[in-house]
Amino acid sequence: MNTLIGNAVVGQSGGPTAAINATLAGVIRGVLENLHGGSIRTLFGMRNGIEGLLEERLIDLGGLFASEDKLKLLELTPAAALGSCRRKLPDIKKDPAFYERLLGIFKKYDIRYFFYIGGNDSMDTVARLSEYTKSHEYEMRIIGIPKTIDNDLVGTDHTPGFGSAAKYIATTVQEIIRDCAVYATKAVTIVEIMGRDAGWLTASAALGRAVNGVGPDLIYLPESPFSMEKFFEDLRRIHKEHPDVVVAVSEGIRYEDGRYVCEGMSARGVDVFGHTALSGTGKVLEFAVKDELGCKVRSIELNLPQRCAAHLASAADIEEAV
Repeated sequence: MNTLIGNAVVGQSGGPTAAINATLAGVIRGVLENLHGGSIRTLFGMRNGIEGLLEERLIDLGGLFASEDKLKLLELTPAAALGSCRRKLPDIKKDPAFYERLLGIFKKYDIRYFFYIGGNDSMDTVARLSEYTKSHEYEMRIIGIPKTIDNDLVGTDHTPGFGSAAKYIATTVQEIIRDCAVYATKAVTIVEIMGRDAGWLTASAALGRAVNGVGPDLIYLPESPFSMEKFFEDLRRIHKEHPDVVVAVSEGIRYEDGRYVCEGMSARGVDVFGHTALSGTGKVLEFAVKDELGCKVRSIELNLPQRCAAHLASAADIEEAV
């Protein structure tokens, strides 16, 4: 098999994590170590993923990260250093001109290696590009590199980014539980955690139990249908044991009929991949509990820190990501 010689391009896509830049650092380091005499001559970075590539917004990463100190710093930096995007590629048969345009850019910059760091939607991009380039007379290597805090990427045991998010959630929930245990009056605290279809992040709220036996009193995942009546029943049962109840709930929980619990709470749209924009699950439950039980209720949405809290990044996660 002949060695494929040319340039490479790397991009980041989808939601950022505390570890995605560590993966980028790994790609850069791997290329730089084999730059002289290797198959890759120049490593370009695409700004804002595939959208930046389409606009030819490329930077020479070899020159920018020639120093190992800069690569070490990149490894520990949260978010996505190259910028990200959410761009769904069209069907190849319906829009061949789109792919012809991309192929023209690949040829213009002699790009033979394409690295894309991301989750399920990013792997969709990788699959489409791979399918297209295989059917044309331009040899390329299309490589998808896993990343997602949701831990739901097909074919993986676990994904880079999940470990750091899980550590942040587990630590934060432990601290919330301590705070809620201060008063003797009845109260319910609802912690809303990311996860549209997968409950790994919400389940990680219970990790503290393995260390000190302390965890949320109740956990609700998107994989199981949610019942408001059963929820009230669970709260009353826990209140008989102690006054403060802490609940960990996934943003994506649904009723038996498939409706999201957060429906009607806010204007709901869908992204380019058809995913429902979720918001307000904790608030819906907060208002419902207040009406039903009449006790003090608060909801806490962990939000962006779940995916960018570098101060609580998992060392194992960063090491694997690199």
